[in-house]
Amino acid sequence: MDNAERWIAPGFGEAPRAVPRAADVPRPPTAAEIEALREAAQQDGHAAGYAAGLAAGEAEIQRRIAQLQGVLDGFTRPLARLDGEVTDALSDLAVRIAGALVGRAYAADPTLLADLVREALDAVGSATREIELRLQPDDFNVLAPHLSGLAGVRVTPDPSLGRGELRLHSEGVRIDGTVAARMQAVLDTLQADEGDAP
Repeated sequence: MDNAERWIAPGFGEAPRAVPRAADVPRPPTAAEIEALREAAQQDGHAAGYAAGLAAGEAEIQRRIAQLQGVLDGFTRPLARLDGEVTDALSDLAVRIAGALVGRAYAADPTLLADLVREALDAVGSATREIELRLQPDDFNVLAPHLSGLAGVRVTPDPSLGRGELRLHSEGVRIDGTVAARMQAVLDTLQADEGDAP
């Protein structure tokens, strides 16, 4: 008992000491007050535990979302790469098919290629001094006699070209009349038209 005071009897002739009043002595808490304190502590503990659990739960949710995002990224990267490979393969296939069709058309009607050659020469203009026109060897054999009279135009066979393809070189001008280049020009025009559409 830390609050207890030792009583010492007063000596003779001394005034008696004051006895502490009951109001000065703290009274013990009642059962209701103890219960109220217990409930308040329990509510504080519950609130603190709830907040800590909520924070931990949110952190766990964020960790799981990051894991799932990583898994999804792992799936989409190969698909995106595959998508690009498929697009490239389809483009290559389209060029090959178009080349085969163009080659057959020019073999069947050489005047089509002659018209293409004239368009290319007109695009270069007559002011150019020296023009080299490269043709696929079979096309060269068909068209060379018809093109030999053109001044300043040297016609040469080029085995790297397919039927119906040409390349024209002159001072500062190069025209790529391969099927792939012509198809790319068509695709660029279509995409530009799509971009202009409302």
